[in-house]
Amino acid sequence: MTRILVVDDEPQIVRALRINLKARGYEVDTARDGASALHLAAHHHPDLVVLDLGLPDMEGTEVIGGLRGWTTVPIIVLSGRADSTDKVAALDAGADDYVTKPFGVDELLARIRAVARRAQPVDASPTVRIGSHVVDLSERSVTPDVRLTPTEWQLLEHLVRHPGKLITQRDLLHDVWGPQYQTETNYLRQYMARLRRKLETDPARPQHLITEPGMGYRFRP
Repeated sequence: MTRILVVDDEPQIVRALRINLKARGYEVDTARDGASALHLAAHHHPDLVVLDLGLPDMEGTEVIGGLRGWTTVPIIVLSGRADSTDKVAALDAGADDYVTKPFGVDELLARIRAVARRAQPVDASPTVRIGSHVVDLSERSVTPDVRLTPTEWQLLEHLVRHPGKLITQRDLLHDVWGPQYQTETNYLRQYMARLRRKLETDPARPQHLITEPGMGYRFRP
């Protein structure tokens, strides 16, 4: 059974999450501050963490840093901070996703399922569908026939190998273009537009290559 650690100092949110998660078969631990969260994580080894940023004793990013020192457990930030700076800071610290309060329980549950799936071992050479196209990363081919440049392949492969995961602009620029390009967000916009024109059924309304404004991009299977 999947064990989830909920870290939040708002009792009503903790209660609502505990009820909804347990109703769907999850085991739930709760903590109201960062120190308790780190202690519980070390002793109970949760499969996933839902974490608020504004805790009484420390910033949520410090909790993320403490966890990332020894575990790759998936972390979903659940916060009332909607500013893109806070979102990027949490993702750069090691969070896997970010949900803004107020939130819909169904959306959060969907994010939990998606993050949990990503934590499972995956095929090293996946074949994925984007619109009417099938992308085979092992063969570096797209059917029906579409030609991608080497950079387009690198960008697409990075997104597709992390399905559902929000990947920051900074990480994509670093991994695809190199550390000297980490502020060149115009590169990403141009190349994502090119990928959408080649692969999405309706490039103006992409269903798979999704922009998260101010944060980054994700591949939605």
